[in-house]
Amino acid sequence: MSDMNAVIVPKSDQISADDLITGEITIKINRVVVAPGQEQPVSMFFDGSDRAFRPCKSMSRVIVAAWGSDSANFVGRSMTLYRDPTVKWGGLQVGGVRISAMSHMARDMTLALTETKGKRKPYTVTVLKAPGEQAKPTVAAATVAPDDTLKAAREAAGRGKDAFTVWWNAVPKEARDVARTIMPELQKMTIDADAEKDPFGLPEVTQQQLEAAEAEALAAIQSQNAAE
Repeated sequence: MSDMNAVIVPKSDQISADDLITGEITIKINRVVVAPGQEQPVSMFFDGSDRAFRPCKSMSRVIVAAWGSDSANFVGRSMTLYRDPTVKWGGLQVGGVRISAMSHMARDMTLALTETKGKRKPYTVTVLKAPGEQAKPTVAAATVAPDDTLKAAREAAGRGKDAFTVWWNAVPKEARDVARTIMPELQKMTIDADAEKDPFGLPEVTQQQLEAAEAEALAAIQSQNAAE
């Protein structure tokens, strides 16, 4: 036997970045388990393995933006996973599992994901067409169902302005035209959702602003100590 791949597979019940050192993989989902409150609340099982893909929070947001929040609809859909060596944990670059392509999308999708506190970075997922697979009609399809589109729009707006913006950018023009018929309602929902997240209406403080405030406070203390 000359293939080294068999001896470097980590012993684990889930896919890790180390599994993808030799290259990306495409998985077809056959079961999803959601357990809120757990450190890794989403387990996505797939054909050909007894292990699960457990997406991090950022990748879970990507999945919801592309496929919606009902995990029952994910069964039978596919995605391509790859190893991103720049992912950090505990200040060290340990690598992480990321999604590069997903089936059942009408077009490529770009989202603004949080990279560090107060900083976001564009993240693009491309359309994956699995061999012999036909995409099922979704809110992002070329022909949209008005009732389903309005439901999806309200669901996105109920999560705040950022979530609604992601949804708006991910769907085709036909879906946006449908959503425009209730735009005042959707705008109010995003405002109410964001106000609920921050009941005091305080602006978001960036990491740069925090560092500037800390430097200013330290300078004031040093100045006071010198005067004494």
